[in-house]
Amino acid sequence: MLSTNDKTIKLWKIYEKKIKSVANYNVEKNAKANKLSSLKVPQIDWRDSAIVSNSRRVYANAHAYHINAVSLNSDGETYISSDDLRINLWNLAISDQSFNIVDIKPANMEELSEVITSSEFHPQHCNLFMYSSSKGTIRLADMRAAALCDRQAKIFEETEDTASKSFFSEIICSISDIKFSRDGRHIVSRDYMTLKIWDLNMENKPVRTIQIHDYLRSKLCDLYENDFIFDKFETAISNDSNLIVTGSYHNTFNIYDRHSKNEVSLEATKVASKVKKPVKMKPGKKKTKDELNPDLLDYSKKILHVACHPHEHLVAVGASNNLFMFNA
Repeated sequence: MLSTNDKTIKLWKIYEKKIKSVANYNVEKNAKANKLSSLKVPQIDWRDSAIVSNSRRVYANAHAYHINAVSLNSDGETYISSDDLRINLWNLAISDQSFNIVDIKPANMEELSEVITSSEFHPQHCNLFMYSSSKGTIRLADMRAAALCDRQAKIFEETEDTASKSFFSEIICSISDIKFSRDGRHIVSRDYMTLKIWDLNMENKPVRTIQIHDYLRSKLCDLYENDFIFDKFETAISNDSNLIVTGSYHNTFNIYDRHSKNEVSLEATKVASKVKKPVKMKPGKKKTKDELNPDLLDYSKKILHVACHPHEHLVAVGASNNLFMFNA
């Protein structure tokens, strides 16, 4: 497993280990040895297993800015890591050397207009990877074209209506997370307001746009003043590429069915009596007034991190300092 903090990446080996203990001692605790009447053979008692993790390699000193994504390649030998301005290519067996494959740092930092927000390898083609930017664009790059992938093979970008632009347009269009579908045919991107599904063969617009925080448009000014508008919500795709999961405020998260186009909203909480019943919604059907009222939401409680099991219909969400797992 690959993990990262601000600037250092670690490779972990995780395995299951059985815990053993020795039983049937000859001399029990607080007993005297001279009272031993017979000799017993100690026995090994195998108890419940435990999950053990060992750090195998540390990849450091390659990023000057905070790492926002790491993605393992389908070849099982390399991976990429990205920060605000660069993307590096690593070999899992080499911890002291990496190759810079994307660099958007301008000669003059005052000319900087966008930053990299996320990146991911294609699940099947080891030469393809994508990265998103704070301007709401997704670039697909091919490592076979050049050593430095400064020219993208494809760029996915939706043209915004100039009439609807506002002070917050550039902030809310910033993509916080991108994911390939399991078959590699589609891309799912998450910005502050929407969840978008892109077809790899259609660059000019997404095949579907799902409104998530549309009811917060009247609160954008308050959200900006409290820095909530800069929250970065993740997204995840199920093993069959049908369900898309993303988080929201008030410890709620949403599951979208691509085939039926139904939506389910759930609240992550440890109190069973407070668990929201699944709210199924058909396309075009609005939620109830209480659910959409932005004044009733607790913005300090939010689900930013979500993940789907690679083989089973399990969803994991992080709410505050708790991890919840749901059967999807």
